[in-house]
Amino acid sequence: MSILFSVIASYFPYAAVTAFTPGPNNILALHSISQQGWRRGLGVIFGILAGFFCVMLVCAGSCWGLAQQLPTLTSWLKYLGAAYIFWLAWHIASSKPTAEAEASGQQTGFWQAFGLQFLNVKIIMYGITIFTAYVLPSSNATVFVLANCLALTLIGAAGFLTWGWAGGLFSSFINRHFRPFNLAMGAVLALCGLGLLV
Repeated sequence: MSILFSVIASYFPYAAVTAFTPGPNNILALHSISQQGWRRGLGVIFGILAGFFCVMLVCAGSCWGLAQQLPTLTSWLKYLGAAYIFWLAWHIASSKPTAEAEASGQQTGFWQAFGLQFLNVKIIMYGITIFTAYVLPSSNATVFVLANCLALTLIGAAGFLTWGWAGGLFSSFINRHFRPFNLAMGAVLALCGLGLLV
């Protein structure tokens, strides 16, 4: 059990920054809850949550299978993970505020939010990076991998639920202070990338 908490603690900064920075899930939750309210927007929240967990299972299974077939490849994938984290750090630090999607008149529901997860490159890379760089080098036991799928889903859910709860207020704050916020998030990610290499 201590190895599980140790691994979660090692990837938590990267996972938290990824979960709380603007992305498709956060913007969708923000928009749905601010437009539809919590009662009608819960379908979207549950769709994101279910799809997110399924994508984590697919990422874990794919990375685990790859590690079984080519175990030496897993040690090299951490360098790809670090490179992706550095790219993401630069991208976040230099990005401008994300404009909220315009209301289209159609309400997004469970299945649209669920399906979005399989096209959401941000969480796919999130899963692949964490499983190849942090989880599988520590253990490939089924229970350990599933526990990390659940942990990653809960961290991701904390991000999009926060955006949904905060609604326009959180978006407004980031837009007003986007430069220092993005620089701070980029710096945290760059430190995570360095942590993989040392």
